[in-house]
Amino acid sequence: MNRRIWLAVGVFIAVLLAALSVYLFFKATPYQTDIDHGPSPEAQANPYLAAEHFLRKQGLTVGHANSLDVLPTLDPRQHSLLLLGDRHNMTPRQIDQVMNWTRAGGRLLFIAESLWDEKLGQSNDLLLDRVQVHQSLSKDLKDPPPATGEDPYPNLTKLYLEEEDAPAYATFDTAFHLEDPNNLAQAWANSGKATHMMQLNQGLGSIIVVTDADLWKTPAIDQYDNAWLLWYLTADTQVTLLFNTDHDSLPTLLLRYFPQALVALIALIGLGLWHVGVRHGPLIEPAPRARRQLQEHLRASADFILRRSGQDSLLQALQQDILRRVRRRHPGFDQLGVAEQWLVLARLTGQPTRAISQAMSPRPKQRLSSVEFSRQVAHLQTLRNAL
Repeated sequence: MNRRIWLAVGVFIAVLLAALSVYLFFKATPYQTDIDHGPSPEAQANPYLAAEHFLRKQGLTVGHANSLDVLPTLDPRQHSLLLLGDRHNMTPRQIDQVMNWTRAGGRLLFIAESLWDEKLGQSNDLLLDRVQVHQSLSKDLKDPPPATGEDPYPNLTKLYLEEEDAPAYATFDTAFHLEDPNNLAQAWANSGKATHMMQLNQGLGSIIVVTDADLWKTPAIDQYDNAWLLWYLTADTQVTLLFNTDHDSLPTLLLRYFPQALVALIALIGLGLWHVGVRHGPLIEPAPRARRQLQEHLRASADFILRRSGQDSLLQALQQDILRRVRRRHPGFDQLGVAEQWLVLARLTGQPTRAISQAMSPRPKQRLSSVEFSRQVAHLQTLRNAL
């Protein structure tokens, strides 16, 4: 009986699952979708990866470096060097090397990193000062005169080319403005109010200064004519992009993804050090008092009096001891005037009256410095020892 019941239950469950499968087969509708997993690790480490791929598709040879150590290996002829990284630690010697490389025929592009200081007559960007280009904030500029036609794209930077009816548009940061006080620029690109790109000749080569390079990073390079402008500035050359592509260090990654494990490790190390540092053995008994020497007792007594009564009590005790000794050697000393007493002390001790006056005169209430107090005690002890 029980066996038949279990068999019936099993058949019922099998039929139920079969019916559910048939229902889902006819009701389920297959479809395709794209899942965005975000940028690849290579793209995250290299913000100009899309720019490199684009230039390679145009037939250019493209590489990148992390420092200027690569400069001696680059032939300046038909070569473009794009300084897209932070240059705050660039030395004057490196600037000379870059400028010499450019004069020999290289094409140099870099980002202006600092604002011009009128009071100092310089900026914090040594390379920008060397090419005599100033950078300022666009908001500090005067409004341009009204144009005959309204600019449909005032926030876009426009580059006008010969034999072209329409300009090329780029998305430079319009918050900054480049100024050429010596009229050295051969070409430039402006937005509605400011200048964001300048090109200057340098020997056999050329220099291109831009306010920023975010328009050539992966999120923005496909907007407007940003990619075309990068190709135009580097056309017919080999390209080297110089920026820092160092990855996060292992401690940084551990701190970012495993902070609890690091805390546990630090606690474990601390407990280990505490265990190793635990004292093993009996305490060392303090030395018996019989071992104390007379000098230690005298020093302790003097320290106690100094803390309890101050400096004056110690100085007065020495002065009284000197007076007791001189009374024994010169009867009637107390009946003499102060000046005569100083003369008697000078005769008995062989010290000048000026030193005796400084040592025996009453001291002001203010506390003496350690050096002055020691000097005063030494004078008094010299007088006492002479008596």
